[in-house]
Amino acid sequence: MSGLFVVFEGGDGVGKSTQQRLLAERLTEAGIAQLTTRQPGGTPAGATIRSILLDPATGDLAPKAEALLYAADKAQHVHEVVRPALARGEVVVCDRYVDSLLAYQGAGRVLSSSEVAEISDWATDGLLPDLTVLLDLDPVRGVADIVAKDRIEAAGADFHQRVREGFLSLAGADPGRYLVLPARDDRSAIAGVVWRRVRELLSERPGNFGS
Repeated sequence: MSGLFVVFEGGDGVGKSTQQRLLAERLTEAGIAQLTTRQPGGTPAGATIRSILLDPATGDLAPKAEALLYAADKAQHVHEVVRPALARGEVVVCDRYVDSLLAYQGAGRVLSSSEVAEISDWATDGLLPDLTVLLDLDPVRGVADIVAKDRIEAAGADFHQRVREGFLSLAGADPGRYLVLPARDDRSAIAGVVWRRVRELLSERPGNFGS
């Protein structure tokens, strides 16, 4: 039995957690087992890594050190949380995954995209989502809505613009996996589009989900 892996991606302040919650509610209402989780911080070890990465008191981290910390979080999370849930036949709904590493550390920190991709693939054993929902928004608007900014959110406008461009480039290179939606659309409308796509994917797994 194999589950379904759905990830919400996008810049800061785009509403990922809201859409994650709405999808989880739809799945529960439909009687479909789901696991809601996040990166970084979806495991006890990941929570420690998250505090290092996001706490402004951490100060400047070398871009490669930052990327390796994110990769360590992903490796533990996939091993401890994601793969076991998928093996149980559950729908895993995750706030951020490997594309955040590629967009933030690859594009945002201007690291080698091929090297970051190699680290990401190694950390996750090549596990990719069945669906990546990219909520797209002008980063100036997204970050402006955040009052208490963490270390990443407080990075400059140029950084966040590179991140957005990185996400859009990834989506363009893998359109079959991505669903790109304007983040400022009505949240119920966004949730409806996401739910329809998830239902399509679930219908392809009748043995697992009884569709």
